[in-house]
Amino acid sequence: MYVYLRPASDATGPRLPAPGPPARVPMAAAAAAVSSRPLRMSRKRLQQLVDTLGHSTKHFNKSEVECLIKLFDKLVAESSSRFAAAGFDRNMFRDVLHSAFGLTDEMIMDRVFRTFDRDNNSCISVTEWVEGLSVFLRGTLEEKIKYCFEVYDLNGDGYISREEMFQMLKNCLLKQPSEEDPDEGIKDLVDIAMKKMDYDHDGKLSFKDFEKAVRDENLLLEAFGPCLPDIKSRMAFEQKTFWESS
Repeated sequence: MYVYLRPASDATGPRLPAPGPPARVPMAAAAAAVSSRPLRMSRKRLQQLVDTLGHSTKHFNKSEVECLIKLFDKLVAESSSRFAAAGFDRNMFRDVLHSAFGLTDEMIMDRVFRTFDRDNNSCISVTEWVEGLSVFLRGTLEEKIKYCFEVYDLNGDGYISREEMFQMLKNCLLKQPSEEDPDEGIKDLVDIAMKKMDYDHDGKLSFKDFEKAVRDENLLLEAFGPCLPDIKSRMAFEQKTFWESS
């Protein structure tokens, strides 16, 4: 028997508490430091970014955009990564996902990184950071469906295959000691998911399949693993970033 370590986003059920934060740059400390340390970027550059992203980002006002830019700037400044001049590399971003939002699955965190990294240059810029968080924290159901599908489409071919489902479910399920053939239980779950979500019966999930399944039953949004923040971690992040640092 397996136990599903499911997240608790707005559309899902409760989850187990995440392990203690091992991040190299603690999010709370970085957010608290936003108002106490000088920016690396110039005030002119900051204002340009706030003006641009304030118009292009749907779910944040300009004040919130400014706080997110300053947090990005501080986190990058405290990093020892050789990519820090350009933004977050994969390891930095994983630290943020874990310390701020409790995500633990490396495969899923890597896919979240790729979803944020819109230009596929292996580095998350300040623009990608703000625009990605807009959906991650406050996205509409439609935006979150698209986001989750992109995360779960491991090879980027436009479908979630049986193999991808198996791989993701195996990563986010906790094996019980009495289990003799753990893979059989996962295969059964994949079969159940396919019967419930594969509307055109082609043996894989298209975006259309996934969208229809989630709209019919919102709990299926994170069916293959945690990739969105739960309410508690989202509110804690927003409080530290938008209120306590202002």
